[in-house]
Amino acid sequence: MTHPASSSAAIRVGVDLGARSYDILIGRGLIDDAGAEIARRLPKVRAAIVADAHVGPLYRQRLADALEASGIASVGIDVPAGEGSKNFAILESVVRGILAARLERGDIVVALGGGVIGDLSGFAAAIVRRGMRFVQVPTSLLAQVDSSVGGKTGINTPEGKNLVGAFHQPSLVIADTALLDTLTPREFRAGYAEVAKYGLIDDPAFFAWLEGNWRGVFAGGPEREHAVATSCRAKAKVVGADETETGDRALLNLGHTFGHALEAATGYSQRLVHGEGVSIGMVLAHRFSARMNLASPDDAARVTTHLRAVGLPTELSEIPGDLPDADGLMALIAQDKKVSRGTLTFILTRGIGQAFIAKDVPPSAVRDFLADTL
Repeated sequence: MTHPASSSAAIRVGVDLGARSYDILIGRGLIDDAGAEIARRLPKVRAAIVADAHVGPLYRQRLADALEASGIASVGIDVPAGEGSKNFAILESVVRGILAARLERGDIVVALGGGVIGDLSGFAAAIVRRGMRFVQVPTSLLAQVDSSVGGKTGINTPEGKNLVGAFHQPSLVIADTALLDTLTPREFRAGYAEVAKYGLIDDPAFFAWLEGNWRGVFAGGPEREHAVATSCRAKAKVVGADETETGDRALLNLGHTFGHALEAATGYSQRLVHGEGVSIGMVLAHRFSARMNLASPDDAARVTTHLRAVGLPTELSEIPGDLPDADGLMALIAQDKKVSRGTLTFILTRGIGQAFIAKDVPPSAVRDFLADTL
């Protein structure tokens, strides 16, 4: 049972990037204050609200009304739902929708949706008129704790995930946790994988807290706001120190090298959504670390136990349909953005909350590990 929405004081998390700094606002009922919050920071703008076929009917009119109440006129741009929309054709449709609305460089693009909408809308904002401002109103847990923060935008190609894009920071992120009440259990679980990731990177106390409090996060109690805020603070700290992922920001990709390869192997389909790939990827990263004598197998077992308890997949065998063999998966891993001059970089771990960047990981060791796992 979820708690009723309220417009109580929002939790504010700042992302410190000098002149491009911005706020993340977290709380229940914040969508109704979106117009006032945007107008306070970006006066006299017009807006394009980009939403997909699932989220648009639920929340776009409510957001448009909130914008209008603060003097912000808006137009809507519809895109199909799903990861498949992160492609060149849909990007073009969003760009042309913005241009058709005659929005100027000083106006804004509002991403109302999950990670797909945020990535797609942010990339469109980055390239229209050589850079428009945009606001994130994330409606999925994954987007609230991860993809809406940090300025990564982009689309997928047949060669891999997010290989075409740009760093383009939002001007504001409004994370209304009440909007998560309408997520399917699968979508919420998928987002939770990114929450657990922050504990596994460098906050073992947070991971332990999640082990004891995850039910409250799922139920919509105050634990949810705490989990979202803790995750956002962790990401804001990393982004503030390494905006364009030339150093420690790569730690945020724990589980993603394996996970992205699995997503590509399943055609970015509903066979495996992003958070599920991250869940399996984090388990594989911990097991591979143990295999390389970097961490205890007990840590990998603990990660597996917790992710399994919340209902996330932890094994390759849980992915429906056939997967490529080890060589096929290695070919997909080779397309990962963390590959440099052909050498593999993985986020590995020395234990819970002790992730580190491992460069020059022997491909043969990864291939043998995948072969044995498959």
